[in-house]
Amino acid sequence: MGRGRVQLKRIENKISRQVTFSKRRTGLLKKAHEISVLCDAEVALIVFSTKGKLFEYSTDSSMESILEKYERYSSAEQVNNQSEQQGNWSLECSKLMARIEVLQRSLRNFAGEDLDGMSLRELQHLEQQIDTGLKRVRTRKNQLYNESISELQKKEKALHEQNNMLSKQLEQNEKTMAEGSNWEQQNLGQNPTSFMPLPPPAIGGTLQTREFMKENEEGMAQIEEPNTMQMPSWMLRHVNE
Repeated sequence: MGRGRVQLKRIENKISRQVTFSKRRTGLLKKAHEISVLCDAEVALIVFSTKGKLFEYSTDSSMESILEKYERYSSAEQVNNQSEQQGNWSLECSKLMARIEVLQRSLRNFAGEDLDGMSLRELQHLEQQIDTGLKRVRTRKNQLYNESISELQKKEKALHEQNNMLSKQLEQNEKTMAEGSNWEQQNLGQNPTSFMPLPPPAIGGTLQTREFMKENEEGMAQIEEPNTMQMPSWMLRHVNE
């Protein structure tokens, strides 16, 4: 039964990590040498340890020549990528410019311009598009009109209700004022003496006040008592005869 696949992860133990690095480094350098010999390939291997120590391997040609070759290849690859990218951008820009030209021509056609180069079918299609657009515009316009009318009707109803409320309040206030006026008139008719003028202030003080009150009482008694004036005797004789 074969071994299961070992999960690769960082070795936490420092000593074990150093031992493993030494073993794997040796094996990696051996593999690089084998592939260079067996396949006649140019191999350059660079390894830095955790402490920054350099380990390298290169084939018979020097490391510098291999790195220069790698830089030339990378630069050429970047140039090719940039050229390809620029070509893609140029193609995309041309497509966008053509699309803009088509849209501008369509706008001019909708405005009734540049119609000479259009065929009968194109003109019929343009007419259908314009009719469809006009229908949509009219539909939207009617919708806005209806919304405005509905809003004005709501405002009119609110103002009418407010006017009715104010009218009822005004009628209630007038009714209240009329009832108050009738009540005052009734009180005046029932108590005519309650509004007699008070005696004027005098220097005499209490004595003059009492005399004034006495005179008022005598005057009221004369008003309330019936007329009992006695006739002379000679008039009575003539009346009896």
